[in-house]
This record gives sequence, structure tokens and C-alpha cells, in this order.
Amino acid sequence: MYGRDPEAPQDGLSTGSSAARPVLSFTRRRLALLVAGLFSLWLVGVFARQVGEASSAASQADEMRARNAAMERAVASLEQELKLIQQPGFVAQMARGYLLGSSREIPFVLDPGAPPLPANAPGSTGIKPDATAQTASPLDSWLQVLFGSQQ
Repeated sequence: MYGRDPEAPQDGLSTGSSAARPVLSFTRRRLALLVAGLFSLWLVGVFARQVGEASSAASQADEMRARNAAMERAVASLEQELKLIQQPGFVAQMARGYLLGSSREIPFVLDPGAPPLPANAPGSTGIKPDATAQTASPLDSWLQVLFGSQQ
């Protein structure tokens, strides 16, 4: 062939030239970058897990504080109730319910066959205010509140 080396490869690539060959080998630098990348991914994963656990612990601490505050309120309420029921007046009132009052007191009970109180009896909760019938729609009521009457 015209001016070619008979010992040269036929595909046109020379074996001694590294520029024409594709580089598929791992160098120490590429291997170090790969290891550093994997290590950084592992480190980010560990850090994210720690942040999640810290967030969970903080929310649990908030819930415990809320429960403790509710328990403190309940204990304070029970202490007030204890003070109330230890007073002699309360004990005497409860004793009257079991007919254990003083000898000067006259116990009484209502006759089981007594008629019920009328609805308009003094002190009765049976008196109810008259309910007014609504003649306008809710929209008309709102418009009247906002803009006044149409007259």
C-alpha cells in the first residue's frame, strides 16, 4: 500500500498512542474520589437519621411537658376538692343527706306520689323564652345587619 507501514494495524489506530484509545482504567485519583463520594453519602445519611431522631425526641418532650402540666392542674383540683370535703360544713351537709344531722333538725322527704311542679313555678327552670319564628332567609338577615333595613 502506498506509504504505509506493513506492520501497522489495519484499523488505523496505533497501539502506542494513548490519545486515540478510550480510557477505562481506574486511577488512584478516581478511586479516591469514588470512596470520598460514598463516604460523604454515608455521612449525610447518618446525619439525617440523627436529625430525625432529635426531632422525634423534641416532640416527645413537648408532649410530656403538656401531659405534666395537665397532671399538675388535675392534682391542684384534687387538692382543692380535698380541702373542701374536709371542712366541717361540708361534712355536716353530707351527713344530713343520711339523716345524721343534729337533734334539733327535722328531717323531711317529699311524698313519692306528689304531683310535679307546674312549669311556671317560682324558681323553676321550666320557663323558657318564646322562640320567634324566622320569616327572612339567613342571607336577608345578614344583609339587614350589614346595610340596615330596606325602608
